[in-house]
Amino acid sequence: MPSEQKLRNQVRRLMLKNRRHFGQHSYTVPSPTSYPFQWFWDSCFHAIILSYLDTAAAKAELLSLASKQFKNGMIPHMIYWEDPHKYTFPSIPWGKHRTSSIVQPPMLAYATWAVHQKDPDKKFLSEMLPVIVKLHKYFLTIRDPYRHHLAGLVHPDESGEDNSPRFDSVLQLKPKQTIDANYHRRLILVNRYRIQQFRIKKHMEKFHWVRDVPTNAILTVNLLYESLIAGELHEFNQATWARQQSEEVAAAMRKYMLEGNVMWSTMGRNYHHIEVKTWAIFAPLFGNILTPEEAHRLVSGHLLNKKEFAARYSVPTVALNEPSFDPKGFWRGPIWMATNWFIYLGLLNYGYEREAAKILEDSLMLVTKHGLREQFNPLTGEPMGAYNFTWGGLVLDMLARQK
Repeated sequence: MPSEQKLRNQVRRLMLKNRRHFGQHSYTVPSPTSYPFQWFWDSCFHAIILSYLDTAAAKAELLSLASKQFKNGMIPHMIYWEDPHKYTFPSIPWGKHRTSSIVQPPMLAYATWAVHQKDPDKKFLSEMLPVIVKLHKYFLTIRDPYRHHLAGLVHPDESGEDNSPRFDSVLQLKPKQTIDANYHRRLILVNRYRIQQFRIKKHMEKFHWVRDVPTNAILTVNLLYESLIAGELHEFNQATWARQQSEEVAAAMRKYMLEGNVMWSTMGRNYHHIEVKTWAIFAPLFGNILTPEEAHRLVSGHLLNKKEFAARYSVPTVALNEPSFDPKGFWRGPIWMATNWFIYLGLLNYGYEREAAKILEDSLMLVTKHGLREQFNPLTGEPMGAYNFTWGGLVLDMLARQK
């Protein structure tokens, strides 16, 4: 297995290769051929990776996102700095100029703090804090029309996991489906959202209202990082507000999502549980939302269960015994390095160092043997999807935490 320095150099070369410049802005594409634009949570991951390699580039990555914030606080999940028609990527009628009209999980505060930790810079924090505050208020108000302290999604792609079986029931799709059928249903949602002129409450009540476990767990964590950033800048009232909001989201997750030791994403106004076992059930570990006893039952009963998530390689994105499991299906079984990273950090939160080490070991083996690919078959380790895909660089952060 290559040395850590060799891996670092491999990731550095990829991040340079995927770097793009547009006017005063610079950003990283997830893959130069398959994903030639800027994506929101990808850029947050890129900043975390770049914090180990080039902090100036990491700051630029996040500032480019900040420059595209809408007046209501939303930051779109896709930014087309160049004419999108130059590429073969599917043309999607978002109804916005050079951006999408939907979001992705709010990882901005976490990424900002990660960069600041490597290269302390209060000027950078002062530029990012107002953007972060507006983004979080967007999730806490516009995406929570009845003020239940849970952010709702209006489209599956907002989870960052486009084809995840968590959204099959909302899309009225069966567990076994074609990728084209899934895409068609998701495109219908885009069109409906645009035709309604992005009236979120109406869209939620008529077509798609999912309070997703990972999105809200990520929101709780990022509110805490907002609090840290605000405290660093002596904005103590803002720090207190963010911490209180984090606690309220965590409490709402326990109230509306928790059943036994598992938190389920919910559908509709009445919080119908979507009981499909995906990696999302481990996201509350990242958010520190479970009790130690609940975490133990979750890890022992699901993560280490050979019928569910204890596959040959860690960690499948869908349980092996789910009807929707497909080891080669897009977000329907394969390993993705970002989800491995979230689970890894969550395990460390609760002291599961051995289990976390297994995820790191498998992640390292996959990226060093097969290269920086988009996804991997959890049964065989076969690489799949995009080439020169950036998420594998998150292993640098996992490695740093083993020291």
